[in-house]
Amino acid sequence: MSQPAIIFDLDGTLIDSAPAIHAVSNLELGVRGLPLLPLERVRGFVGRGVPHLVRCLLEASGQDPDGPLHAEVCESLLARYEHQLEGNTLYPRALDALHALKEAGHRLGLCTNKPLAPTRAVLEHLDIAPLFSSVIAGDSLATRKPNPEMLHQSIRQLGGTRAIYVGDSEVDAETAKTAGAPFALYTEGYRKTDVHALYHDVAFSNFAMLPGIVSRWHWHE
Repeated sequence: MSQPAIIFDLDGTLIDSAPAIHAVSNLELGVRGLPLLPLERVRGFVGRGVPHLVRCLLEASGQDPDGPLHAEVCESLLARYEHQLEGNTLYPRALDALHALKEAGHRLGLCTNKPLAPTRAVLEHLDIAPLFSSVIAGDSLATRKPNPEMLHQSIRQLGGTRAIYVGDSEVDAETAKTAGAPFALYTEGYRKTDVHALYHDVAFSNFAMLPGIVSRWHWHE
C-alpha cells in the first residue's frame, strides 16, 4: 500500500510569516499616513487570505474595510510581499520533518490561503520549493479555505488516495472537518481557540514528533 500524501498549510504551520506580513502591512499603512499596528494584532489577521488581511488592517486603522483603499492596498501589499521576504522563518524542526517524510515515500503538498506568487516566492526564499509535488494557493481556485475544494484539489493532484492534512488554525480545522480529511493540528501556530475545542485527530507541538505520528497513523479501511 502506498504511503499517504501529507498536505500542509503554510502560514502558522510550516512557517512563522507574521513578522514579514507585519512589516509589509505597516509599510502599506505608513505610506498612507495610517496608524501602525503591533505584531500581535496583525498576527491575528493572518490565515484567511490577503483580502481578509487588508480588510482587517483598514478596519483597525479606522478606515472603511471595503472602501476604495481595499483593492489598492491588496495590489500594493502583494507586490511588496513577493520581494520583501525577510522575517519568514521555518518553525523549529519543520525542515527535518519535511525531509524525513519525503524520504519515507510520502508525497508532500501545500494548501494555503496565501496567493500563489508570494507562496512560491517564500518557498524559494526558504529553499523548500522542490519538496512539494502540489501547491494549491488562495488564488488557485474560485474559493478559499475553509471551503474544502482547495484540499480536495490538493489530494487529487497528489494521486487522489489517502492524505493527512497538517494545519494550525480554526480555518484549517474547519477545512479538514468539512473535507472529511484526517487532521494533525500544530499547536504553536496562529490559532486563537483552545486545542480541545478544535476538530483534530492528533495534536503536536514539535515537528520532531510529526514523522513518528504519521508512521503510526491508524487508517480505517
